[in-house]
Amino acid sequence: MNNSIVKKEQMGYWSMILLGINGIIGSGIFLLPNQAAKLMGSASIFVLLFDALLVITIALCFAQAATYFDRDGGPYLYAKDAFGDFVGFEVGFVTWAIRIIAEATMAVAFTTALVGTFPSLNQPVIKDAVISVMVIGLALMNIAGVRVSTVVNNIISVSKLVPLVLFVAIGIFFIKGSNFTPLFPGGSYKSGSFGQAAVVMFYAFTGFEGLVVAAGDMKNAKRNLPKAVATVMTVVALFYILIQVVSTGILGSALANTDTPIQTAFAKVAGGFGNALVAAGTLLSTGGLLVASSFITPRSGVALAENHMMPQLLAKRNRVNSPYVAIIVSATITLIIAYSGTFGYLAQISAVSRFAQYIPTCLAVIVFAHTKTKDKSSTFHLPLGPVIPAVAILVSLWLLVQVQVSQLVIGLGALVIAVPFYFLTYTYREHGKA
Repeated sequence: MNNSIVKKEQMGYWSMILLGINGIIGSGIFLLPNQAAKLMGSASIFVLLFDALLVITIALCFAQAATYFDRDGGPYLYAKDAFGDFVGFEVGFVTWAIRIIAEATMAVAFTTALVGTFPSLNQPVIKDAVISVMVIGLALMNIAGVRVSTVVNNIISVSKLVPLVLFVAIGIFFIKGSNFTPLFPGGSYKSGSFGQAAVVMFYAFTGFEGLVVAAGDMKNAKRNLPKAVATVMTVVALFYILIQVVSTGILGSALANTDTPIQTAFAKVAGGFGNALVAAGTLLSTGGLLVASSFITPRSGVALAENHMMPQLLAKRNRVNSPYVAIIVSATITLIIAYSGTFGYLAQISAVSRFAQYIPTCLAVIVFAHTKTKDKSSTFHLPLGPVIPAVAILVSLWLLVQVQVSQLVIGLGALVIAVPFYFLTYTYREHGKA
């Protein structure tokens, strides 16, 4: 992928840690604890632990892969280097799809949070109207050349972390042991519910790969990035488990019956203050992430066009230098996906789509162990040889088996769509050489 951004002052180790935490914690942990509780009850805590362990194995693979490179690219770079142009093309192409699906999911997340705060808006027509206004409005803003400011990013960070930290710090004193029984809804485990819950909650952990993609902007990336990835995932996993424990300990089985779990739980122990704080935090962080996503997503399509992976029309810009074709295409597909389901449903699709990057990266690590030499300055070494990437791949495949066929089709459909574009691109290049 092209890196047209001029390098500025590079990030240090702790800046990388904060970037990683900020990139992962988002709408998922505000709105998904109830989804896991519906399927697994208080045993949903173990689902989070399972997801955390899976994500850590994948993150370790990303960290190991990063030791072989010190330039931007992430999964696209790893796939292309390990398996050639076609697989690299597939992974690069699906990056745009992943971001479109994520933007649609965030649009629905914002609407879900809004309805949870203002129940009178809980009507399909109104919810679709809110989604339309958000997505189309942001597209028009981007076409007009408005840029996302650092102020927006700072608001996102503060608005999502402060309510969650306060929720854990205060809520932990209101946990009731009796709320953890029965362990499963109805008192017994339902076959397949663990896998379904694991897919739902996996969405809350996605985003760590952004750290790796930005490797070129980091000081001593080969040495610091692997440690940063491992540290970030450990901190986030522990934080999420605490949030699920506190939510369950306060609400018990009632956790499954609310669409705004953290907001409802905090309101129970802190009254109007807790309710308002989490509501504002959820709306500001989700809305802010949606604003940022609306800017980044079309640029993924532009990058594909600039790398001759999509028609050049997609990179066409207007007089204010905005890629208006990519913005319109991205917004249109985002709306179609956003109209198709609930936040929980789309969160699963978004999680599924990420595996198109995760699995090739884990496979690449196995290949690199035999084909590449790590930089001696790197202090990170993946233990147990191929065991960790093999476990990550097998468990990832098992998770994919747990989802509905429609979610697989939407989540991984870009891999199929990419095939004709690859051959068209190959033909174009061959004619160009002739």
